[in-house]
Amino acid sequence: MFFQYQSFPIHYKVSGSGFPLVLLHGFGEDGRVWDNQVAALQSEAMVVVPDMPCSGNSTLDAADFTEENIALFDSIEFYAEVIKALLKHLQIEQCFLLGHSMGGYITLAFAEKYPDLLKGFGLIHSTSFADSEEKKENRKRGIALMDEYGDYNFLKTSIPNLFTASFKQQQHEKVEALIDKSKDFETKALQCYYRAMINRPDRTFVLKESKVPVLIIAGEQDIVVPIKDVLQQAHQPNICHIHILKEAAHMGMWESEKQVNEAIKRFINL
Repeated sequence: MFFQYQSFPIHYKVSGSGFPLVLLHGFGEDGRVWDNQVAALQSEAMVVVPDMPCSGNSTLDAADFTEENIALFDSIEFYAEVIKALLKHLQIEQCFLLGHSMGGYITLAFAEKYPDLLKGFGLIHSTSFADSEEKKENRKRGIALMDEYGDYNFLKTSIPNLFTASFKQQQHEKVEALIDKSKDFETKALQCYYRAMINRPDRTFVLKESKVPVLIIAGEQDIVVPIKDVLQQAHQPNICHIHILKEAAHMGMWESEKQVNEAIKRFINL
């Protein structure tokens, strides 16, 4: 299914029935990254999974990356507005909103501006901290590498770092499939995502001021969002449900599928 946000076609899927649960994918992914969770949770909730602008079936052509559009895509807040428009389109007055990695940054931006639309929200391998200066420089180097070698070669190198060594060995075909999907991205789209992440502010105060429960899921072996950063944030919300996945890095939805499904199920049934 599609709806139109400004001039952009936004693809989304709705599965199951019940109280709405919206799942946001991260960088270099699309909504299919949540397929395991949709299968497990559609009996518990109405699960809504969008493809963010420039990802999955919400793709744009290279010609669509005008200066005006790039200025929009360079902002995490823009993607939060897309989710607000999606909820309005679906006539959803309140939901649970969970985001993986970059999707967590979008979730926090949404929670800051539209707290009354949330019954709870969660960060899945994500953080409320802004990028450190070192992280910003790494992203800038990534943007330059994409210019030089293209997005596919960049993701082909970076995606394996999201998984534990054991998962890469035992589920090699799944990692390769995720890499293969990256061929569908426009380089400019991924560069916009990186700039949006560089530009985002620290939103730890959103956790601290939250009046609704917060779910935090983290991987003990995650090098993208280190566990020490997650633990610093877990005490901020008044009500926080934290789950540490010992056998996961940055992709717990795949690496520790059952634990993640159960954690989300308990959270939305509080």
